[in-house]
Amino acid sequence: MEDAPKQNAAPKTFEEASARLDELVRRMEAGQMPLDDMIAAFEEGRRLVAFCNAKLSEVQRRVEVIKAQEADGTLVREPFQ
Repeated sequence: MEDAPKQNAAPKTFEEASARLDELVRRMEAGQMPLDDMIAAFEEGRRLVAFCNAKLSEVQRRVEVIKAQEADGTLVREPFQ
């Protein structure tokens, strides 16, 4: 399978995972993969989506903390929009 080495390497950043997802989608849509490779790419894509979702959730929590304001001596937490 052509993508086996990349498949085993976990992405380190959101951007890396997103770029890999784009690559997989482009190749799958172009029909450049045998069926077994396409299934493996789909599975890898699901892992990458989960990674991206976790990163986005983490960023959302951090933004909420950053947006926290002091009001009447108490910390007010504003949800991310």
